[in-house]
Amino acid sequence: MNTPQEIDHALEERLSRRLLDTLIRAGLVLTLVLLCYHIFSPFLTMMLWALILAVTIYPLHQMLAAHVGGKQGLASTLIVLLAVVVVITPTVMLGSQFGDSVHDVVKGVRDNTLQVPAPSEKVATWPVVGKRVHAIWSQAHDDLPTLVKSMQPKLGELATKALGIVAGLGGALLMFIFAFIVAGIMMAFGNAGAQAMQAIFERVFGMARGKEFTELSTATVRAVASGVIGIACIQALIIGVSLLIAGVPFAGVLAVVVLVLGVAQLPALLVTLPVIGWIWASGDYATVPAAAYSVLLFVGGMADNVLKPIMLGRGVDAPMPVILIGALGGMATGGILGMFIGATALALGYQIFMRWVDDNPERARQEATGDSPSTAA
Repeated sequence: MNTPQEIDHALEERLSRRLLDTLIRAGLVLTLVLLCYHIFSPFLTMMLWALILAVTIYPLHQMLAAHVGGKQGLASTLIVLLAVVVVITPTVMLGSQFGDSVHDVVKGVRDNTLQVPAPSEKVATWPVVGKRVHAIWSQAHDDLPTLVKSMQPKLGELATKALGIVAGLGGALLMFIFAFIVAGIMMAFGNAGAQAMQAIFERVFGMARGKEFTELSTATVRAVASGVIGIACIQALIIGVSLLIAGVPFAGVLAVVVLVLGVAQLPALLVTLPVIGWIWASGDYATVPAAAYSVLLFVGGMADNVLKPIMLGRGVDAPMPVILIGALGGMATGGILGMFIGATALALGYQIFMRWVDDNPERARQEATGDSPSTAA
Protein backbone atom coordinates (compact mmCIF):
# COMPACT_ATOMS: atom_id res chain seq x y z
CA MET A 1 0.00 0.00 0.00
CA ASN A 2 1.33 3.41 -1.01
CA THR A 3 2.02 5.93 1.65
CA PRO A 4 0.50 9.45 1.48
CA GLN A 5 3.90 10.83 0.53
CA GLU A 6 4.15 8.42 -2.41
CA ILE A 7 0.61 9.27 -3.53
CA ASP A 8 1.40 13.00 -3.40
CA HIS A 9 4.63 12.47 -5.31
CA ALA A 10 2.85 10.45 -8.04
CA LEU A 11 0.13 13.11 -8.31
CA GLU A 12 2.74 15.84 -8.56
CA GLU A 13 4.53 13.97 -11.36
CA ARG A 14 1.27 13.52 -13.32
CA LEU A 15 0.41 17.22 -12.93
CA SER A 16 3.93 18.21 -14.00
CA ARG A 17 3.73 16.04 -17.11
CA ARG A 18 0.31 17.41 -18.04
CA LEU A 19 1.48 20.97 -17.46
CA LEU A 20 4.57 20.35 -19.58
CA ASP A 21 2.43 18.81 -22.35
CA THR A 22 0.06 21.78 -22.22
CA LEU A 23 2.91 24.29 -22.43
CA ILE A 24 4.53 22.44 -25.34
CA ARG A 25 1.22 22.28 -27.21
CA ALA A 26 0.52 25.97 -26.53
CA GLY A 27 4.02 26.84 -27.74
CA LEU A 28 3.54 24.82 -30.92
CA VAL A 29 0.15 26.43 -31.56
CA LEU A 30 1.63 29.90 -30.97
CA THR A 31 4.50 29.12 -33.33
CA LEU A 32 2.05 27.94 -35.98
CA VAL A 33 -0.05 31.12 -35.54
CA LEU A 34 3.01 33.35 -35.87
CA LEU A 35 4.20 31.42 -38.93
CA CYS A 36 0.77 31.72 -40.57
CA TYR A 37 0.68 35.44 -39.81
CA HIS A 38 4.17 35.91 -41.25
CA ILE A 39 3.13 34.16 -44.46
CA PHE A 40 -0.23 35.93 -44.71
CA SER A 41 0.85 39.44 -43.59
CA PRO A 42 1.88 40.67 -47.10
CA PHE A 43 -1.71 40.05 -48.22
CA LEU A 44 -3.47 41.19 -45.03
CA THR A 45 -4.29 44.72 -46.19
CA MET A 46 -5.54 43.53 -49.56
CA MET A 47 -7.70 40.81 -48.00
CA LEU A 48 -9.22 43.24 -45.50
CA TRP A 49 -10.07 45.62 -48.34
CA ALA A 50 -11.53 42.73 -50.33
CA LEU A 51 -13.67 41.71 -47.37
CA ILE A 52 -14.90 45.28 -46.85
CA LEU A 53 -15.72 45.65 -50.56
CA ALA A 54 -17.49 42.30 -50.65
CA VAL A 55 -19.61 43.07 -47.58
CA THR A 56 -20.47 46.55 -48.88
CA ILE A 57 -21.34 45.57 -52.46
CA TYR A 58 -23.01 42.23 -51.69
CA PRO A 59 -26.61 43.61 -51.70
CA LEU A 60 -25.96 45.09 -55.16
CA HIS A 61 -24.44 41.76 -56.21
CA GLN A 62 -27.58 39.90 -55.13
CA MET A 63 -29.82 42.33 -57.02
CA LEU A 64 -27.73 41.86 -60.15
CA ALA A 65 -27.66 38.07 -59.71
CA ALA A 66 -31.46 38.03 -59.57
CA HIS A 67 -31.55 39.64 -63.03
CA VAL A 68 -29.10 37.15 -64.59
CA GLY A 69 -30.84 33.97 -63.51
CA GLY A 70 -29.16 33.64 -60.10
CA LYS A 71 -25.69 33.15 -61.57
CA GLN A 72 -23.44 34.36 -58.75
CA GLY A 73 -20.19 34.10 -60.71
CA LEU A 74 -21.55 36.06 -63.67
CA ALA A 75 -22.84 38.81 -61.36
CA SER A 76 -19.44 39.07 -59.65
CA THR A 77 -17.66 39.26 -63.02
CA LEU A 78 -19.97 42.05 -64.21
CA ILE A 79 -19.41 44.06 -61.02
CA VAL A 80 -15.61 43.72 -61.27
CA LEU A 81 -15.66 44.79 -64.93
CA LEU A 82 -17.92 47.73 -64.07
CA ALA A 83 -15.49 48.80 -61.34
CA VAL A 84 -12.59 48.64 -63.81
CA VAL A 85 -14.48 50.80 -66.30
CA VAL A 86 -15.92 53.31 -63.83
CA VAL A 87 -13.09 53.65 -61.28
CA ILE A 88 -9.78 52.29 -62.49
CA THR A 89 -9.73 53.47 -66.13
CA PRO A 90 -10.47 57.15 -65.32
CA THR A 91 -7.93 57.02 -62.51
CA VAL A 92 -5.23 55.75 -64.87
CA MET A 93 -6.12 58.43 -67.42
CA LEU A 94 -5.99 61.18 -64.80
CA GLY A 95 -2.66 59.87 -63.54
CA SER A 96 -1.26 59.87 -67.07
CA GLN A 97 -2.45 63.43 -67.66
CA PHE A 98 -0.96 64.49 -64.35
CA GLY A 99 2.38 62.97 -65.30
CA ASP A 100 2.31 64.72 -68.68
CA SER A 101 1.49 68.03 -66.99
CA VAL A 102 4.38 67.68 -64.57
CA HIS A 103 6.71 66.79 -67.45
CA ASP A 104 5.59 69.87 -69.41
CA VAL A 105 6.13 72.14 -66.39
CA VAL A 106 9.61 70.74 -65.74
CA LYS A 107 10.51 71.07 -69.42
CA GLY A 108 9.21 74.65 -69.50
CA VAL A 109 11.26 75.61 -66.45
CA ARG A 110 14.39 73.95 -67.87
CA ASP A 111 14.05 75.55 -71.31
CA ASN A 112 12.93 78.90 -69.86
CA THR A 113 9.75 78.81 -71.92
CA LEU A 114 7.28 78.70 -69.03
CA GLN A 115 5.39 81.97 -68.64
CA VAL A 116 3.89 82.97 -65.29
CA PRO A 117 1.19 85.69 -65.49
CA ALA A 118 1.69 88.87 -63.49
CA PRO A 119 -0.07 88.98 -60.11
CA SER A 120 -2.94 91.31 -59.40
CA GLU A 121 -2.30 94.23 -57.08
CA LYS A 122 -5.02 92.90 -54.80
CA VAL A 123 -2.76 89.99 -53.88
CA ALA A 124 -0.56 92.36 -51.88
CA THR A 125 -3.58 93.34 -49.77
CA TRP A 126 -4.16 89.79 -48.52
CA PRO A 127 -3.76 89.58 -44.75
CA VAL A 128 -0.53 88.19 -43.27
CA VAL A 129 0.92 86.58 -46.43
CA GLY A 130 -0.18 89.04 -49.13
CA LYS A 131 3.07 90.97 -49.56
CA ARG A 132 5.29 87.89 -49.52
CA VAL A 133 3.08 86.03 -52.02
CA HIS A 134 2.99 89.10 -54.28
CA ALA A 135 6.81 89.41 -54.16
CA ILE A 136 7.42 85.75 -55.01
CA TRP A 137 4.76 85.79 -57.72
CA SER A 138 6.25 88.96 -59.26
CA GLN A 139 9.74 87.44 -59.26
CA ALA A 140 8.36 84.33 -60.95
CA HIS A 141 6.81 86.56 -63.61
CA ASP A 142 9.94 88.67 -64.13
CA ASP A 143 12.75 86.13 -63.74
CA LEU A 144 11.56 82.56 -63.25
CA PRO A 145 15.00 80.84 -63.70
CA THR A 146 16.54 82.90 -60.89
CA LEU A 147 13.63 82.07 -58.57
CA VAL A 148 13.89 78.37 -59.40
CA LYS A 149 17.64 78.41 -58.78
CA SER A 150 17.21 80.13 -55.40
CA MET A 151 14.57 77.57 -54.35
CA GLN A 152 16.33 74.54 -55.85
CA PRO A 153 16.96 72.63 -52.58
CA LYS A 154 13.32 72.97 -51.54
CA LEU A 155 12.11 72.10 -55.02
CA GLY A 156 14.29 68.98 -54.98
CA GLU A 157 12.73 67.83 -51.72
CA LEU A 158 9.27 68.63 -53.08
CA ALA A 159 9.96 66.66 -56.26
CA THR A 160 11.14 63.67 -54.22
CA LYS A 161 7.98 63.77 -52.12
CA ALA A 162 5.85 64.13 -55.24
CA LEU A 163 7.49 61.08 -56.82
CA GLY A 164 6.89 59.14 -53.61
CA ILE A 165 3.23 60.13 -53.62
CA VAL A 166 2.82 59.13 -57.27
CA ALA A 167 4.52 55.78 -56.63
CA GLY A 168 2.33 55.23 -53.58
CA LEU A 169 -0.79 55.99 -55.61
CA GLY A 170 0.29 53.50 -58.26
CA GLY A 171 0.82 50.78 -55.66
CA ALA A 172 -2.50 51.59 -53.98
CA LEU A 173 -4.30 51.41 -57.33
CA LEU A 174 -2.74 48.03 -58.10
CA MET A 175 -3.70 46.76 -54.64
CA PHE A 176 -7.24 48.05 -55.16
CA ILE A 177 -7.54 46.14 -58.45
CA PHE A 178 -6.51 42.86 -56.82
CA ALA A 179 -8.77 43.57 -53.82
CA PHE A 180 -11.74 44.08 -56.12
CA ILE A 181 -10.99 40.81 -57.94
CA VAL A 182 -10.78 38.94 -54.62
CA ALA A 183 -13.99 40.67 -53.47
CA GLY A 184 -15.69 39.38 -56.62
CA ILE A 185 -14.62 35.83 -55.76
CA MET A 186 -15.92 36.30 -52.20
CA MET A 187 -19.28 37.53 -53.48
CA ALA A 188 -19.55 34.59 -55.86
CA PHE A 189 -19.38 32.31 -52.81
CA GLY A 190 -21.23 34.75 -50.54
CA ASN A 191 -23.61 32.28 -48.88
CA ALA A 192 -20.84 29.90 -47.85
CA GLY A 193 -18.70 32.80 -46.69
CA ALA A 194 -21.53 34.24 -44.59
CA GLN A 195 -22.14 30.87 -42.94
CA ALA A 196 -18.42 30.47 -42.21
CA MET A 197 -18.23 33.95 -40.69
CA GLN A 198 -21.29 33.31 -38.55
CA ALA A 199 -19.77 30.01 -37.39
CA ILE A 200 -16.62 31.87 -36.33
CA PHE A 201 -18.63 34.44 -34.37
CA GLU A 202 -20.70 31.69 -32.75
CA ARG A 203 -17.52 29.89 -31.70
CA VAL A 204 -16.03 33.09 -30.23
CA PHE A 205 -19.11 34.74 -28.68
CA GLY A 206 -21.45 31.76 -28.24
CA MET A 207 -24.38 30.39 -30.20
CA ALA A 208 -26.84 32.90 -28.73
CA ARG A 209 -24.92 36.00 -29.81
CA GLY A 210 -22.97 34.82 -32.84
CA LYS A 211 -25.66 35.69 -35.39
CA GLU A 212 -26.36 39.04 -33.72
CA PHE A 213 -22.69 40.08 -33.76
CA THR A 214 -22.32 38.91 -37.36
CA GLU A 215 -25.20 41.14 -38.42
CA LEU A 216 -23.81 44.02 -36.34
CA SER A 217 -20.38 43.75 -38.00
CA THR A 218 -21.93 43.62 -41.47
CA ALA A 219 -24.22 46.59 -40.80
CA THR A 220 -21.35 48.64 -39.36
CA VAL A 221 -19.08 48.08 -42.36
CA ARG A 222 -21.91 48.97 -44.75
CA ALA A 223 -22.87 52.04 -42.72
CA VAL A 224 -19.32 53.36 -42.70
CA ALA A 225 -18.86 52.65 -46.41
CA SER A 226 -22.15 54.23 -47.43
CA GLY A 227 -21.52 57.11 -45.07
CA VAL A 228 -18.06 57.83 -46.49
CA ILE A 229 -19.02 57.43 -50.14
CA GLY A 230 -22.44 59.03 -49.70
CA ILE A 231 -21.03 62.03 -47.85
CA ALA A 232 -18.29 62.45 -50.46
CA CYS A 233 -20.85 62.42 -53.30
CA ILE A 234 -23.18 64.88 -51.55
CA GLN A 235 -20.35 67.25 -50.70
CA ALA A 236 -18.95 67.06 -54.22
CA LEU A 237 -22.42 67.88 -55.59
CA ILE A 238 -22.84 70.85 -53.22
CA ILE A 239 -19.43 72.29 -54.05
CA GLY A 240 -19.85 71.58 -57.78
CA VAL A 241 -23.14 73.50 -57.90
CA SER A 242 -21.59 76.32 -55.87
CA LEU A 243 -18.68 76.53 -58.31
CA LEU A 244 -21.08 76.65 -61.25
CA ILE A 245 -23.09 79.43 -59.60
CA ALA A 246 -19.89 81.37 -58.93
CA GLY A 247 -18.74 80.89 -62.52
CA VAL A 248 -15.42 79.30 -61.51
CA PRO A 249 -13.54 77.65 -64.42
CA PHE A 250 -13.15 73.84 -64.43
CA ALA A 251 -16.01 73.42 -61.95
CA GLY A 252 -16.54 69.78 -62.98
CA VAL A 253 -12.88 68.87 -62.55
CA LEU A 254 -12.77 70.53 -59.12
CA ALA A 255 -15.93 68.67 -58.09
CA VAL A 256 -14.28 65.36 -59.03
CA VAL A 257 -11.22 66.35 -56.97
CA VAL A 258 -13.54 67.06 -54.01
CA LEU A 259 -15.11 63.62 -54.48
CA VAL A 260 -11.70 61.92 -54.41
CA LEU A 261 -10.66 63.90 -51.33
CA GLY A 262 -13.91 62.96 -49.59
CA VAL A 263 -13.39 59.25 -50.21
CA ALA A 264 -9.81 59.60 -48.95
CA GLN A 265 -11.15 61.40 -45.85
CA LEU A 266 -9.29 64.61 -46.65
CA PRO A 267 -11.01 67.97 -46.10
CA ALA A 268 -12.72 69.59 -49.08
CA LEU A 269 -11.32 72.91 -47.84
CA LEU A 270 -8.14 71.92 -49.69
CA VAL A 271 -10.09 72.82 -52.83
CA THR A 272 -12.54 75.47 -51.64
CA LEU A 273 -10.05 77.71 -49.83
CA PRO A 274 -7.76 78.16 -52.88
CA VAL A 275 -10.87 78.82 -55.00
CA ILE A 276 -11.99 81.47 -52.51
CA GLY A 277 -8.54 83.04 -52.74
CA TRP A 278 -8.76 83.00 -56.54
CA ILE A 279 -12.18 84.69 -56.43
CA TRP A 280 -10.79 87.58 -54.40
CA ALA A 281 -7.52 87.81 -56.39
CA SER A 282 -8.96 87.60 -59.89
CA GLY A 283 -10.64 91.00 -59.73
CA ASP A 284 -13.62 89.70 -61.73
CA TYR A 285 -16.06 89.83 -58.81
CA ALA A 286 -17.56 92.71 -56.89
CA THR A 287 -17.25 92.69 -53.12
CA VAL A 288 -20.77 91.47 -52.32
CA PRO A 289 -20.83 88.57 -54.82
CA ALA A 290 -17.29 87.58 -53.84
CA ALA A 291 -18.30 87.49 -50.16
CA ALA A 292 -21.47 85.50 -50.94
CA TYR A 293 -19.60 82.94 -53.04
CA SER A 294 -16.88 82.68 -50.39
CA VAL A 295 -19.44 81.91 -47.69
CA LEU A 296 -21.18 79.39 -49.96
CA LEU A 297 -17.95 77.56 -50.77
CA PHE A 298 -16.74 77.64 -47.18
CA VAL A 299 -20.02 76.15 -45.92
CA GLY A 300 -19.86 73.50 -48.66
CA GLY A 301 -16.31 72.63 -47.64
CA MET A 302 -17.46 72.13 -44.04
CA ALA A 303 -20.61 70.15 -44.93
CA ASP A 304 -19.01 66.78 -44.13
CA ASN A 305 -18.71 67.76 -40.46
CA VAL A 306 -22.50 67.95 -40.32
CA LEU A 307 -23.28 64.99 -42.57
CA LYS A 308 -21.01 62.45 -40.86
CA PRO A 309 -22.93 62.35 -37.56
CA ILE A 310 -26.20 62.01 -39.50
CA MET A 311 -25.26 59.21 -41.92
CA LEU A 312 -22.62 57.08 -40.21
CA GLY A 313 -24.88 55.44 -37.62
CA ARG A 314 -27.84 54.50 -39.82
CA GLY A 315 -29.00 50.89 -39.66
CA VAL A 316 -26.54 49.91 -36.91
CA ASP A 317 -27.58 48.59 -33.51
CA ALA A 318 -25.15 50.90 -31.74
CA PRO A 319 -25.27 54.62 -30.91
CA MET A 320 -24.08 56.97 -33.61
CA PRO A 321 -21.33 58.52 -31.41
CA VAL A 322 -19.82 55.03 -30.95
CA ILE A 323 -19.64 54.49 -34.72
CA LEU A 324 -18.33 58.01 -35.33
CA ILE A 325 -15.64 57.81 -32.64
CA GLY A 326 -14.60 54.34 -33.84
CA ALA A 327 -14.37 55.52 -37.45
CA LEU A 328 -12.43 58.69 -36.63
CA GLY A 329 -10.12 56.95 -34.16
CA GLY A 330 -9.47 54.10 -36.57
CA MET A 331 -8.76 56.55 -39.38
CA ALA A 332 -6.30 58.46 -37.17
CA THR A 333 -4.36 55.27 -36.39
CA GLY A 334 -4.79 53.18 -39.53
CA GLY A 335 -5.94 55.40 -42.38
CA ILE A 336 -9.03 54.61 -44.43
CA LEU A 337 -8.81 50.88 -43.67
CA GLY A 338 -8.56 51.64 -39.95
CA MET A 339 -11.79 53.62 -40.21
CA PHE A 340 -13.76 50.45 -40.99
CA ILE A 341 -11.87 48.31 -38.47
CA GLY A 342 -12.18 50.94 -35.72
CA ALA A 343 -15.92 51.43 -36.19
CA THR A 344 -16.60 47.68 -36.28
CA ALA A 345 -14.38 46.89 -33.30
CA LEU A 346 -15.82 49.69 -31.16
CA ALA A 347 -19.39 48.69 -32.05
CA LEU A 348 -18.69 45.07 -31.06
CA GLY A 349 -16.91 46.16 -27.91
CA TYR A 350 -19.82 48.42 -26.97
CA GLN A 351 -22.36 45.62 -27.46
CA ILE A 352 -20.27 43.13 -25.48
CA PHE A 353 -19.83 45.61 -22.64
CA MET A 354 -23.54 46.46 -22.55
CA ARG A 355 -24.44 42.75 -22.57
CA TRP A 356 -22.13 42.29 -19.58
CA VAL A 357 -23.75 45.24 -17.80
CA ASP A 358 -27.25 43.89 -18.45
CA ASP A 359 -26.26 40.38 -17.35
CA ASN A 360 -26.24 41.28 -13.67
CA PRO A 361 -26.93 38.23 -11.44
CA GLU A 362 -28.02 40.38 -8.51
CA ARG A 363 -30.56 42.24 -10.62
CA ALA A 364 -31.81 38.93 -12.05
CA ARG A 365 -32.37 37.58 -8.52
CA GLN A 366 -34.21 40.76 -7.51
CA GLU A 367 -36.44 40.58 -10.58
CA ALA A 368 -37.14 36.89 -9.89
CA THR A 369 -38.19 37.58 -6.30
CA GLY A 370 -40.07 40.78 -7.19
CA ASP A 371 -37.87 42.97 -4.94
CA SER A 372 -36.77 46.44 -5.98
CA PRO A 373 -33.26 47.69 -5.20
CA SER A 374 -34.61 50.07 -2.58
CA THR A 375 -36.57 47.27 -0.85
CA ALA A 376 -33.55 44.99 -0.85
CA ALA A 377 -31.48 47.73 0.75
